[in-house]
Amino acid sequence: MTISIPSMQDWPAMFDASQARVQLTFSGFVAAYGGLQLVFGPWSDRVGRKPLLLAGLALACAGSVFAAFAPTLDLLTLARVVQGAGAAAGMVIARAMVQDLFTGSERTRVMAFIGMTMGVCPPVATLVGGQLHVSLGWQANFVLMALLAALLLVAAWHVIPARAPEAAARTRGWRELLAGYGRLLREPVFLLHVAIVASTTATFYTFLAGAPIVLKGYGITPERIGWYIMCIPLAYICGNLWTSRLVRRIGDRPIMWMGQGFNVASLLLVLALGLAGTRNPLALALPLMLLGIGHGLLAPPTLAGTVGLVPALAGSAAAIAGLMQQMMGATGGYAVGLVPHDGQVNLALVMLAWTLAGLAAQALLAATARV
Repeated sequence: MTISIPSMQDWPAMFDASQARVQLTFSGFVAAYGGLQLVFGPWSDRVGRKPLLLAGLALACAGSVFAAFAPTLDLLTLARVVQGAGAAAGMVIARAMVQDLFTGSERTRVMAFIGMTMGVCPPVATLVGGQLHVSLGWQANFVLMALLAALLLVAAWHVIPARAPEAAARTRGWRELLAGYGRLLREPVFLLHVAIVASTTATFYTFLAGAPIVLKGYGITPERIGWYIMCIPLAYICGNLWTSRLVRRIGDRPIMWMGQGFNVASLLLVLALGLAGTRNPLALALPLMLLGIGHGLLAPPTLAGTVGLVPALAGSAAAIAGLMQQMMGATGGYAVGLVPHDGQVNLALVMLAWTLAGLAAQALLAATARV
């Protein structure tokens, strides 16, 4: 998702396109990444996790090859959609496997460890992407992604155990699968957990899409963007590690409130520095480290809450949560292109709006728990 972000600030000139059209390459990936999880999630409940994971990796590899040779922005956007469709299998199936293998606080701890690992990927990808963009051209990023997808496909084939689905799931038809979605959508606690996860993702994707534009205005070139993009993901790793240690002592809900506090404080600081006229990349990056910690505290217990409410529907629950994450993320990423970014004020306002939506959902969740 993030390896081509450093290239996006140069694509308007390369393809003679508006910034909003360029943002569609990001939003298209994210929308497919979320939408296909609705298929992969319940389908993996029915036929097993491994076959669909392998199919998704093959599709992601094909989309990467397509993107590397795309001659126009429209075809590049289409290729990114194919990439996102394949990558969807990895996200939803991984979360469902956590539900398969772990229970209670261990599920939250494992979600935290997964979050720590995933936190490494965005900064590394943006650093590598910027260097390849400058040295070999933007197409090299997609060649690398095709090779990685192929390697993951081979690794998954040999390492992931083949585990047969439960008998009830194997005989479940599409009508029953849709009924499972209906059951989840009637659960207020599930919906509020999903709303919190989705708003958190939208905040982060807004940052991913908007930060290169703001940083360009601060004089930061593509090969240097990754050093500033990494502020949130690296702090996110620390937040996940903190969560893994706190969860057995104070439980999920207090950790979630702590995360929300970090989120709001971070964005208010970014906004204040922007309104004060501070035009320095560190004025954006350093305060957002608090946001990374907040997301690391918030995401693991919230994700565990989505898949753990109805264990028999873990795949479907992960799919709905994943869809809403990516759809809201795509919306946030696209909205970045609709407002000017001469400085960090507008970016901070958009991110703060998503964060306050998540805070409102958490307040409703607390009220629901007291009823």
